Amino acid sequence: MHTHALLRGGHMSGLHVGLIGAGGIARAHLPAWIELGARVTLFSTDGQAEKLAARHSARGVEAVRTLDELLERSRAVDVCTPTHTHRELVHTAVRAGKHVVCEKPLALSVEDTEEMVKAAERAGVLLFPAHVVRYFPEYAAMERAVRGGAVGPPAVLRFSRTGTYPVWSPWFADPELSGGILLDQMIHDFDFARWLAGEVVRVYAQSRGHQQAPVEAGAVAASTAVLTHASGALSHVHGVWGLPDSEFRTTFRIAGRDGVLHHDSAQTKAFRVVASGERAAGEGIPATNLTESPFVGELREFAAALDGGPTPRVTARDGLAAVRIAVAAAESARTGETVRIEDATGSNGSRETQEVQAR
Repeated sequence: MHTHALLRGGHMSGLHVGLIGAGGIARAHLPAWIELGARVTLFSTDGQAEKLAARHSARGVEAVRTLDELLERSRAVDVCTPTHTHRELVHTAVRAGKHVVCEKPLALSVEDTEEMVKAAERAGVLLFPAHVVRYFPEYAAMERAVRGGAVGPPAVLRFSRTGTYPVWSPWFADPELSGGILLDQMIHDFDFARWLAGEVVRVYAQSRGHQQAPVEAGAVAASTAVLTHASGALSHVHGVWGLPDSEFRTTFRIAGRDGVLHHDSAQTKAFRVVASGERAAGEGIPATNLTESPFVGELREFAAALDGGPTPRVTARDGLAAVRIAVAAAESARTGETVRIEDATGSNGSRETQEVQAR
């Protein structure tokens, strides 16, 4: 059995992490794990894990040739692979008794996501959806302010998210593999809207632009979704996959009877697009230059929970709810009809405790 301790400054001693994948998001997670003091083993099927491990070999990062070898070495697994592979990899890790971080969205369908969540609960392991926007400082500060009553009960919420069309990996443009812009990009804001204003009961969405594979540089896609919350609040979410020179930009505006909170990353310059290691042209990872990396923050919360620390601010059930909203939005965009979400579970930003067994 492996154990680890959280040391002063948030470092971990003895946590062995198996990182699956070597693409853009894996190259954001890997430095975070290294900063936290974890021992990391890499595996990917594209030949890139060996190159990535070699660049970090001085920090003890190693690559292995098989998934079984990664599982044997690891207490926790971090799934940073294309969305359509999440379901099988998570089930494999859970069957092996491993705690799991999984990039968003957890899966492409509500049914697959429910199976993943229930499997982790039955196995007594933590399944943590990496909804990193909850850890970006502006968003975290806004959530704290809303919880503190800064605007009163949220009534009208607006979110926007703009970035370059992710043409560097062809699977992004294929809705069968990524879910398209609604599941891959806008799910961040669907999750945050639900965290602030509670369960979503109806969704209406429209999509425009290039929404299928193949895709070439210069393509543009955009979607807009209106969420009706059980509380009566309305959330307006707009997402753009833009031209190659598009600057990464996010905005939010939260209005209630007692005030308004708003933020525009283009005005504050709190965010910048950075590369983490080598990358394809145009590929960027949003980060902050003001405080701790949000990737470090989210992975620290996950690791702390493994040994009895607080429940992370985002749970597997939250990840399921976000998939439910995004899938409803995709159905609405396809049919032109409002989609009712019949099975809204949990409570406002629910933090259900997951039973985690020490392993």
